[in-house]
Amino acid sequence: MAHSLAENYREILLEVGEDPQREGLLDTPQRAAKAMQYLCNGYRLNIEEVINGALFESQNDEMIVVRDIELYSLCEHHMLPFIGKAHVAYLPTGRVLGLSKVARVVDVFARRLQIQENLTRQIACAIQDITDAAGVAVVIEAKHMCMMMRGAEKQNSVMVSSVMLGVFRDSATTRQEFLQLIGRNN
Repeated sequence: MAHSLAENYREILLEVGEDPQREGLLDTPQRAAKAMQYLCNGYRLNIEEVINGALFESQNDEMIVVRDIELYSLCEHHMLPFIGKAHVAYLPTGRVLGLSKVARVVDVFARRLQIQENLTRQIACAIQDITDAAGVAVVIEAKHMCMMMRGAEKQNSVMVSSVMLGVFRDSATTRQEFLQLIGRNN
């Protein structure tokens, strides 16, 4: 018989030496299961449904940048959080994406068990596929609890990952403009 997620959390409490019948822990297995389902809801999301037609004709061919999109994800190695921000840019070729949809694309992929390098590429490729942009750039800066709370225990470490597609990869000038706009040109 398969255990429910809540039953599995009850087993975890027992394995770490806790008493799941203790007053403060009585509802913890159910709360933890509900939290994990929320933190991993990206598996149930579909990009087309998230975009929901919010792609608009536009003559704009200048860089569009959405910076400081907060993200929360779980590392696939330890299932501990990594928390940070994504900066996303693209050069449109006749179509622009609704502003909130850029943040929603970030969430679709962040709400899965991840490594930051793959998350960065998934966001860039999705924006490229959706918009057919001349180029897409994504930079993610994040703090990883698996490095801060255990292992190396380095509290001030920040991982930066980037993916540059199209003109952002091919043109140093375009790439530099993006990095300057997000404050990473030093």
